[in-house]
Amino acid sequence: QVQLVESGGGSVQAGGSLRLSCAASGFAARSSCMAWFRQAPGDEREWVATIDIIAYITSTRYADSVKGRFTISQDNAKNTLYLDMNNLKPGDTAMYYCAAARWSSCSGRRSQSDFSYWGQGTQVTVSS
Repeated sequence: QVQLVESGGGSVQAGGSLRLSCAASGFAARSSCMAWFRQAPGDEREWVATIDIIAYITSTRYADSVKGRFTISQDNAKNTLYLDMNNLKPGDTAMYYCAAARWSSCSGRRSQSDFSYWGQGTQVTVSS
């Protein structure tokens, strides 16, 4: 049974940092396209970042709004996905979701419909 469990959310002031974790079970995260999405109240869920490992090469992709501030990574031994968030802004306030696709490549995959498995989310609140 595939399961994704996020943790690490919280409340921080603008300019602060947080690290989100997503513990995967029931499958090997290194063999799947993995992603972080976020959803603010009243907004649609939006893609934040993806990571895949193809032929031992790790590729990461980021939304323009977080590029240079957020870093997606994964620990294959722990089967855990991470999102390191630095220089947080009030606009980053949202529920953050971890997602996994049924395929290994993330190329071109930024839509919710590309991902079959989702965690329950972890709340991030950034105050000014």
